[in-house]
Amino acid sequence: MIELPIQRLREDAVVPSRAYAHDAGLDLAACERVELAPGERALVGTGLAVAIPVGYAGYVQPRSGLAAQHGITIVNTPGLVDSGYRGELRVILHNTDARETFVVEPGMRIAQLVLLEVPPVDPVVVEELPSSERGERGFGSSSAG
Repeated sequence: MIELPIQRLREDAVVPSRAYAHDAGLDLAACERVELAPGERALVGTGLAVAIPVGYAGYVQPRSGLAAQHGITIVNTPGLVDSGYRGELRVILHNTDARETFVVEPGMRIAQLVLLEVPPVDPVVVEELPSSERGERGFGSSSAG
């Protein structure tokens, strides 16, 4: 178990938690009220800052219930939080519903934070890449149709 230092930037900020003991994601809650009209997007603050350990990255992901029930997703999913970032965690929510306005209330769970280990990478320029079964086949290359 690794520790994730969390700082409340606002007194009413909700400390992230898991809904179930073995869930991968920590639920992030809004710390402000925001109305999202159909098709609109907005930055929603959590009132929290975190210190992600070196060697890890935080990925902010949508909550499936909000997506399925209300069409609420995250524009830049997954949002990447680097280990050196110390500012407020803010989530770019997008209302994909064409008819209904969605209201985010303080304390509402709006996203999940997942920490993953990230190995150090050293880019190396080569004359030719090693071959692979897939090769250069890209978008849609694995579909049957």
